[in-house]
Amino acid sequence: MSVFEDLSDAGEGFVFGEKPIPIASGEGVHLTAEDGTEYLDFGASYACTPLGHCPPAVVDAVQEQAAELLYVQASYPNAARTELYERLGAVAPGDISKVWLCNSGTEANEAAMKFARSATGREKIVATKRGFHGRTLGALAMTWKKKYRAPFEPVAGGVEFVDYGDTEALAEAVDDETAAVFLEPVQGEGGINPADPEYLQSARDLTEDAGAALVFDEIQTGMGRTGDIWACEGVGVTPDVLTTAKGVASGLPLGATLCADWIADGAASHGSTFSGNPVVAAAANATLEELVAEDVPGNAAKVGDYLTTIMAEAVEEHDLPVREVRGEGLMIGVEVKRGANRYLRDLAMNHQILALPAGRSVVRLLPPLVVNEGHAREVVDALTEVL
Repeated sequence: MSVFEDLSDAGEGFVFGEKPIPIASGEGVHLTAEDGTEYLDFGASYACTPLGHCPPAVVDAVQEQAAELLYVQASYPNAARTELYERLGAVAPGDISKVWLCNSGTEANEAAMKFARSATGREKIVATKRGFHGRTLGALAMTWKKKYRAPFEPVAGGVEFVDYGDTEALAEAVDDETAAVFLEPVQGEGGINPADPEYLQSARDLTEDAGAALVFDEIQTGMGRTGDIWACEGVGVTPDVLTTAKGVASGLPLGATLCADWIADGAASHGSTFSGNPVVAAAANATLEELVAEDVPGNAAKVGDYLTTIMAEAVEEHDLPVREVRGEGLMIGVEVKRGANRYLRDLAMNHQILALPAGRSVVRLLPPLVVNEGHAREVVDALTEVL
């Protein structure tokens, strides 16, 4: 393993003993290792497979598109990309309709940062403590945890951090020099922390009054994960910019920055060589079509509510070493009283269940959104035994 692989997310949560599990194939909600062991996947590779592994509609779309056109530069229109612009615009929240495509979440956030600064003519960015927005130098500047930023400093300047959920601190930070406020409606890497709806509404009001952009990072919360296509829909707050990635193309590399007109019209030029790659766009179109047609967000809400309920009951019944069970839909954190990684190893080694950490003390459950209540019960029973 190279130093670059050591520094990546590879293997976090997906462990057997001290080594990552070598995965050979995936189907539906299961992954199969090279030795033939089948695992119930409750990590979805950091929420990248909302429809499960190798969903037939997505596989068919990719194969058909690959046979017709693998790649053409973004200055030439192609049907898959044009369709994706329309699909994303149709499901975007509120009056957001403008779409810029890229290859990852961090690129989507970099674009949002650039768009907000150029549209407002301002520099200052307000971000939150425990927030995570990516690893490139711009997005990294908005990512709070020191372990991510320190080895690469100096990062981009002009970023001020405030406590997540603290309306007074946000009000003090947002002023007439602020270009944008970046928020995750539910913090992922920070420990699965849902924001109070009143806090998000305050952020909306504060940015409107200051002439700043409100940016919601929905890279992990989007695509039905919280029970709505976008988490912001569940609280009735529409941002000026919304970023998405991860599950939008069922794990193929695609990100998108969705903008209100005033941002899109006021932003300076921005581009990417692989923006809207036809094959990836085809995967995203198939993913979005299935997500809407099958009401996948509705299933996430139903199964997520069931899982959190029975997990909370197990904690009380067995006096488990758990501080809190929290989350929205199928974005669930079980905060334990000791380190999470040993429980994750036990789940993988002895129960063939794969989950993820969120910081040191949170077991993060991010399954494909097509899991059922039987899968949820299996995970809760195993986690109860492990704890």
